[in-house]
Order: sequence, then C-alpha cells, then structure tokens
Amino acid sequence: MAIYEYRAIDQEGNTREGTIDAVNADLAIGALQRRGLVISSIDEQKKGGTGINISINFFDRITNEDVVMISRQITSLFEAQVSALRAFRLLATEARTPKLANVLTEVGNDIQGGSPISTALSKHPKVFSNFYVNMVKAGEESGKLDETFSFLADYLDRNYEITSKTRNALIYPAFIMVTFIGVMVLMLTVIIPNISGMLSDVNQGIPLYTQIIIGFSNFLIKYWLLLVIALAAGGFFLYRYGQTEVGADVMSRAKMQVPILGHVFRQLYLSRIADNLATMLGSGVQILRALEITASVVGDRTYAHILTQASEDVKSGLPVSEALRKYDEIPGIMVAMMKIGEETGNMGSILQTIAKFYRREINNSVDTLVSLIEPLMIVALAVGVGFLLASVLIPIYNLASSF
Repeated sequence: MAIYEYRAIDQEGNTREGTIDAVNADLAIGALQRRGLVISSIDEQKKGGTGINISINFFDRITNEDVVMISRQITSLFEAQVSALRAFRLLATEARTPKLANVLTEVGNDIQGGSPISTALSKHPKVFSNFYVNMVKAGEESGKLDETFSFLADYLDRNYEITSKTRNALIYPAFIMVTFIGVMVLMLTVIIPNISGMLSDVNQGIPLYTQIIIGFSNFLIKYWLLLVIALAAGGFFLYRYGQTEVGADVMSRAKMQVPILGHVFRQLYLSRIADNLATMLGSGVQILRALEITASVVGDRTYAHILTQASEDVKSGLPVSEALRKYDEIPGIMVAMMKIGEETGNMGSILQTIAKFYRREINNSVDTLVSLIEPLMIVALAVGVGFLLASVLIPIYNLASSF
C-alpha cells in the first residue's frame, strides 16, 4: 500500500489537495474519480523521512477501538434509517485518523458502485477480519444489519478485553525477568571481576563455587560479542522455524505445555471458539461455515487444525459435538454442553454460556497468575543476587578472619 499526493478539481470548480492510500496509481485515480474529482496531478509520496514521520505513521494506524466505534456508530445510523452509503460517508468525515477516513471513503465508494457492504469491507482485510466480513454478509442475507453490527461491537469488546488482560498479565513477569538478567550480567561483568582480582592476589584456596562464578564472569567478559551473536542467530532461526508449518505446530503445542501459562492459553482459545460460534450462529451463519471461519481467526495452530478437521467431519454428517469429542484439547464438559444444545436446538445460547464460563475462568486464572508470579520472581531475583554476592563475600570473610 502506497500513499499518493494528489491535486484535483471538484464538481464545483474548487481545487482540492490531499493524500490517498492505494496499491497503485491507477487505483488511486479511480478512487478519486469516484468521488467526482478531476485529477490534475498525482504523485507517490516518497518513503523514508524523519523519525517524526515514522511516529506519525504509527499513531495513524487503525486500532481495535476504531473498529468497535465504527460498528456502534453504524448500528445507531442504521437504526435511524440512514442509508449504508450515507452512513459510511458520515463516518469518513468524523474519522479519528486520515488512514481510517480513506478506508471508510473507499468502502462508501464501493457501495456507491453497487457492491454489497460485506464485499466492500472485504477489500480491507487488515481492518475488517474474515470473521467480521462474514458476519456482515450474514446480516445482509437476514436483513438484520443493525443487530449484526451491534453483535460485532460487543464481540470485539469482549475479545479485546480478554486478550489484553492475558497479554498484560505477562508483561510484569517479562519485566522482572529482564531486570533479573540485567542485574546478573551487571554483577558478573563489573562487580565480580573487581572482587576476583583481589582474591587472586591472595595465596589462599578459593571455594569451587566461587571459582565457577569467576570462570563464568571471565567467559562473559571475553566472549560477550560471540554470545550476543549466538543468541541473535538462535532467536532468528527460532523465529523462522516458527513461520514454517511444522515449527508453528510444535511451538503451539509447546506453548500449551508451559505450567500455569498453558492453562491460561487453553482457556483463552476455548473462550474465543465458543464466543465466535455463538456470535455467528446468533447472526444466522450456518454451523459449518462458522467452524471454518473460527478456524481462521482462533489464533492458534492446534485449535485451528481441530476446527478444520471438525468441519470436514460435519460435512460427512457428524454432529459438531461428536466431531469435537475425539480431541483431548476440547474439554468433555464443553462437548457435553454442545450435545445438549444440539438436542434442544439451542446451540447459540449454550455456546454463550460456555464463553461466559471461560471468560470467568480466564479472569480468575490471570489474577492467580499475577499474584503467584510477582512474589516468586522477586524471590528468584533476591536468591540469584544473594548467591553471587555470597560466592565472593564468603572467601573475603574467610580471608579477613585469617588475620
């Protein structure tokens, strides 16, 4: 996607200047012409620039909150009997950022050209996900677009709240871990060498554990560059491995095996699956299509494979509960409740109940995780620093006691 600067004349003869995002110049010209502008000049904006420009581009990004706000505003406009074209035109004029305004304007232009709303939205996959587009398509088919956008806003709010809470719960442990490593490296490269030099000048035996610490300190000082290169190379290859099919599967399953954290991740994905299915079924999406869409947006390879295979089994005639029963990653209670939903014809509300249950479980698990990790990391930091200090202070104490 490139940014083009244009100069044009509108239908009233006024000169207009501005920028537009487009894949190429032809598409940019077409979008401007659909607005009723006569192009006098258009040039691609040069890339690069200062750090200020980079910062501005970062803040110009479209966030989850923007999509939630758009969904709620569209709901209100549709309830007020405002047409889809007029609604997107109004939203474009009130957009928070120029980038969002361009997206909404292009959606409005496509609607004016005769495209359904879902098709217009599908041209912007970075803003409107596959799940979002299919929900809108279902709303178009059922004639309940206002309800659909309301469902989407509520869903995005719930999903963002759960995901952000889980992510934020991991920030503090990561900060403590980075601090721990930083303190240890500082002591090994600055404090330990000064003290070890004093011990080496004395003709007294040094304990084995102190010799190990001093040896590791010398290694770190002499080969720190080699160590940094090795860690960077290891991180790069691990990242590339995670981009492969096999690597992504391995890392997904490894993530689930991490004590405590693995349980939180499983609850997060189960909540997302139940919430997605409940929202789509409530908007009229067929269960088979709902499974396929959920597989593409669940955010985990293991559960994506499960849902994809389950959709194939459903095509073969199996009920959803039976298709999911054979996977250990799907809890038995979830399968049993879905079976009840199938028997009573009330699958949507059953899935909503499951989603609420797992949201509560995630909140409880995250709160427990934070309350446990905080003291554990502090204790680990204290023990590590204490061990390093003791390994060098004890020989010094013994040396002073010998006089």
